[in-house]
Amino acid sequence: MNAPQTTSTSGETWTTRRLLKWISEALSGAGVESARLCAELLVAHVIGCERLRLYAEADRPASPMERSQLRELVGRALKHEPVQYLVGEAWFFSLPFHVDQRVLIPRPETETIVETVLQHARATPELGRGVIADIGTGSGCIIVALLKNLREAHGVAIDQSAEALAVAKENANRHGVIDRIDFVQGDLLTALDGHPGGQSLHALVSNPPYIPDPEWADVPANVRHEPETALRAGADGLTCVRPIIEGAARHLVAGGMLAVEFAESTADAVLAIAKAQSDLCDQRIERDFQGKPRVLIAHRRA
Repeated sequence: MNAPQTTSTSGETWTTRRLLKWISEALSGAGVESARLCAELLVAHVIGCERLRLYAEADRPASPMERSQLRELVGRALKHEPVQYLVGEAWFFSLPFHVDQRVLIPRPETETIVETVLQHARATPELGRGVIADIGTGSGCIIVALLKNLREAHGVAIDQSAEALAVAKENANRHGVIDRIDFVQGDLLTALDGHPGGQSLHALVSNPPYIPDPEWADVPANVRHEPETALRAGADGLTCVRPIIEGAARHLVAGGMLAVEFAESTADAVLAIAKAQSDLCDQRIERDFQGKPRVLIAHRRA
């Protein structure tokens, strides 16, 4: 399907309604998931409005510049470049986050970590005033969402990538929590060794790389645009998950909480690793909004 030109061969005006229909059909035909939503995001981004306004002003004619921008963006979307990268934004826990090719795109499944930690904080006031470390912070979505809801807590955001940390800082500043986060470049838990609060965390959270190598061939085309190093995790998918679980207790206060995301296929192995740690207790698996095993929860023994 050809992109809309600056003048329509049928003489019809390229209104918002027509653009949404054309883009939705083009993306759907190319096998892009959630084609209608993607179309709405692209048009709203180019016009500079909220998605709901697209339908309130469905007959608004697009300018030549807007049509030109949409042709370019739709062309990239047809090649399965994630729409979140195209518009530079993704939503997580009802908050907008800047994203680009330096970081993973936040996903609804990961909100399970935030929901579970906040639920625990309601029954554990010291967590709400304590220190939370986010290992492999990426865009910073987890730690920022937590600190937005825990107004007295402090965070440590760790990532190997300086570029990812730059994105996380931008998002922390955007949401007014940057003064309560320390950003540390380093590898997994070793980055906590030299941090003043690294041995007295009230919570340790992580969405690390966890796709097993045998599953990489089945990864959707749009996901392959994201940083591979933040996705793949060796033959068993536990290259990063395992050391986080095995080393968590020495960084947590008594009763401190561990929450780690993992691949659905590794649930049994992840739980077994956690149960083998004598300094951890109350090990369990939390399911995501789709009912899939998604997050390991455990606590440091008192």
